[in-house]
Amino acid sequence: MLARFPRHATALAAVAFAVTIFTVVAATAPARAATYVRGEQGDPETLDPHKTSTVVEAAILRDLLEGLVINDAKAGIAPGVAKEWTLSDDGLTYTFTLRDDAKWSNGDPVTADDFVYSLRRIMTPETGAKYANILYPIRNAEAVNTGKLPPEELGVAAPDPSTVVITLGTPAPYFLELLTHQTGLPVHRGSIEAHGAAFVQPENMVTNGPYHLVSFAPNDKLVMEKSETFHDADEVAIDRVEYIPFEERATCLRRFEAGEVHSCAEVPREQIASIRERLGDEFHIAPYLGTYYYAINSARAPFDDPRIRRALSLAIDREFLAAEIFSGSMLAGYSLVPPGIANYVPEDEAPVLDYADTPMLDREDEALRLLEDAGYGPDKPLDIEISYNSSEDHRNAATAIAEMWRPLGINVTFNVRDLPAHYANLRDAKDYDVARAGWIGDYSDPQNFLFLNLSDNDGFNYGRYDNPEYDRLMAEAGEETDLAARAELLADAERLFLRDMPQIPLLHYSSTALVSSKLSGWEDNVRHVHPTRYLSLAD
Repeated sequence: MLARFPRHATALAAVAFAVTIFTVVAATAPARAATYVRGEQGDPETLDPHKTSTVVEAAILRDLLEGLVINDAKAGIAPGVAKEWTLSDDGLTYTFTLRDDAKWSNGDPVTADDFVYSLRRIMTPETGAKYANILYPIRNAEAVNTGKLPPEELGVAAPDPSTVVITLGTPAPYFLELLTHQTGLPVHRGSIEAHGAAFVQPENMVTNGPYHLVSFAPNDKLVMEKSETFHDADEVAIDRVEYIPFEERATCLRRFEAGEVHSCAEVPREQIASIRERLGDEFHIAPYLGTYYYAINSARAPFDDPRIRRALSLAIDREFLAAEIFSGSMLAGYSLVPPGIANYVPEDEAPVLDYADTPMLDREDEALRLLEDAGYGPDKPLDIEISYNSSEDHRNAATAIAEMWRPLGINVTFNVRDLPAHYANLRDAKDYDVARAGWIGDYSDPQNFLFLNLSDNDGFNYGRYDNPEYDRLMAEAGEETDLAARAELLADAERLFLRDMPQIPLLHYSSTALVSSKLSGWEDNVRHVHPTRYLSLAD
């Protein structure tokens, strides 16, 4: 999913969360009452789970809504509204049995029809869900989403109020992981029918997760409180959650050190060495399934010339970015698919850029030759605008890359937007030359990174890549049931991507966090998923 990093990422970071906590005990409240203030990289664009795309929104919705299955504290798959499920021998049909105590926050029971309605809604073209294609493994999903079939033809059914049956078009070994994503979350039909797009407003939003929405003031905070109708409410220790946007990681750090904040889900990279020294075990760093990259608008001249795209990539010193700009908290990235991912070719056979081991001086020489062949150089400068969302990390990276491009005769300017505006531009307006992006894996499978570049993926194909051979390989991989053969097809697709370079992979993420000793239940994991329902605060 986007990283604001990503989620879709960022996508991803990718994209990561800053978190703050304080404890409030009111005279009339239970002794265990606690408020957890979680800092984010920015505000959510929307709380409609069928229109979201970022890890910021994913974290919030993970607290408000519960799907058929969920991520547990370690990012494993656990029962949600479904208490159990079975899979047919051919790998195509999942049958979910729902718990009988699942309720919406207004007291309505959660039924199988809620999931049928929600999955049909996200696939209905009029919904405009940019992330609908994550659920394309469901039978007829793509045809419904593109208007070729009616929503009733989607492979989802409710034979009775307690049973959801989902039929796939082809086996997908990662399908249960897909259902932990926000696109698989249910929405309350009655609220949508009564309020339309305003169903996500605090006074209208009906949720079925551990929390319900209380208020949302953009650029200030989003507040939610524990839902007493939640089936596992007795096990939810934190009574109130406040999500606060922190686009500057240093601000969260200062509040942490002042004792005003109990945790930050991301820290200023340039301060990692001193943070580690000052805060010791309260600093967490862990591997993270994500890629930080620059999208090149290949539909805009002169970036439609592959020589220019390759030259830009060649001249970027990824080791410098990883070591100096991100203080060793990122890995140099020469592939779109991050290392360590499941269901792929062996690590030593995975595709990487063909100049990964070439000395920087030789790479710069090739970059100069390519730009000269394309008609640019020190005597005819190439003007490039780098767009990025406001953050000291992204600013520092963009400044360093501009300096790396300067010897090639490239003049760089910057366009800085807040998080929602930046990603709205990438997805919708597509008015940029080169733009920072990130993608955080929604599930551990290379398809979750490679699908970004499908020609018909209007929402996430930021580089506007259009290669029929790439699309064909991805389609064949989607039909292939042999995992080894599927992995080879996906690897061939990534090799084409790396050759054509519509998006420049730069780094692979790790997650960083500050976690107070007063906060319990925080489990480092490759997804950097930390649902509030599993956390608790000490007095």
